[in-house]
Amino acid sequence: MSISGAMSNLVLASSSTYRKSLLERLAIEFSCCSPNIDESALAVESAPQLTERLALEKARAVADRFPNAVVIGADQTAEVNGALLNKPLTHEQAVAQLSAQSGQQVLFHSGLAVIQIEPNGQLKQHSLVNTTEVEFRSLTLAQIERYLTSEQPYDCAGSFKAEGLGISLFSAVRSNDPTSLIGLPLIDLCSILPQFSIKV
Repeated sequence: MSISGAMSNLVLASSSTYRKSLLERLAIEFSCCSPNIDESALAVESAPQLTERLALEKARAVADRFPNAVVIGADQTAEVNGALLNKPLTHEQAVAQLSAQSGQQVLFHSGLAVIQIEPNGQLKQHSLVNTTEVEFRSLTLAQIERYLTSEQPYDCAGSFKAEGLGISLFSAVRSNDPTSLIGLPLIDLCSILPQFSIKV
């Protein structure tokens, strides 16, 4: 359960409603705090490197504000044929993204970081990247327009919501964690949290 008042011992470094909803599945008390970091990619960074770095930076930014708390940072990047896909933000960009993904294999990299600044000042951290392979159906412009009008996924990397109608755009998904595609790999998280004395 999330709380908006007093800070709990577990903090999700995110303002994402999708990640908050996923973490609520674990039925553990947590708070949310926006990390407010620069999410620009570095010139020589691969998509997996970018997503892991941003997950760590988000967690660290919030951990600096709440020492002793266990902080979860997460980020997601997508790439098609080596090209990075950002959040589209506009309808036109979303059309372009889904057109580029039509009939293609797209890699979605979900970065996860858990950080705690211990009372002695020591930094304890664990990070990883979970990759999901998505095969897109061959999509017509009419199908793309119909989907975007229905779901308006303009704040989602790749221009779709896998937890909603976006699943209809796929022909196949290969992943070891179905929650990774939505932005927070819970299976990985459940294996990490006990290392920080958080029971799940």
